[in-house]
Amino acid sequence: MLLTIDIGNSQIAFGVFEQDTLRVSWRLATSATKTADEYGSIFISLMREYNIHPKDLDGTIVSSVVPPVTPIIEQVIETYFHHCPLLVTADYPFGLTLQYANPHEIGTDRLVNAAAAYERFQTSLIIVDFGTATTFCTVTSDGRYLGGAIAPGLKSSASVLHAHTAKLPNVELVRPKSVIGTDTATSIQSGLIFGYCGLVDELTTRIQQEMGQTVRVIATGGLAAVLAPITRSIQEICPYLTLEGLALLYQRVKD
Repeated sequence: MLLTIDIGNSQIAFGVFEQDTLRVSWRLATSATKTADEYGSIFISLMREYNIHPKDLDGTIVSSVVPPVTPIIEQVIETYFHHCPLLVTADYPFGLTLQYANPHEIGTDRLVNAAAAYERFQTSLIIVDFGTATTFCTVTSDGRYLGGAIAPGLKSSASVLHAHTAKLPNVELVRPKSVIGTDTATSIQSGLIFGYCGLVDELTTRIQQEMGQTVRVIATGGLAAVLAPITRSIQEICPYLTLEGLALLYQRVKD
């Protein structure tokens, strides 16, 4: 079995693959104040519910955009699972030509997503990842990673709106019944949800115009299930894309 871990700014997503199949996955809040023992006990207890034990794991691969948390998770793997994890860098075999001024500036989660998406679809793509930031990655049909765009995430936008206003409350990030809100909460939901979908559609339209073609647009990340069905541009949701990409990279490195 393979343990795959994606350390994001807000959440740590991790899952266990049995051969090529994702058997189970979880999400934890990212915290630089948790110790390796705290993380380790959480990992172990969650896995035990599915009869997965440390001795069952043959390896671990980690992608991280949070440097302070990376060594903590490394220590978890070494202490509780008794092997050294692979840490993804821009030098890994993504199967892509990285046309970026400095590939080491690209978040490894973006590269992992692009590798997994290109392996699956083998065509020109825009990958939209709804995380703490929303990222747009562009891949051509011949496997060139062109770059993309980074926008504030929906949750980040909602938090800023609440934090910098005196009377606007936090609201649940769900689709309201109509664009015209009938109270403060639904008005905020409308502005956030429908406005954000407009951002996604506009950026994907402009990217495709620069590419000179219509391309497949896919989505992943925590809020993909909420936002993707409301957009006009996203054609498919791939909820486990990053974990699948990590499993793909592990196999390539192993081979």
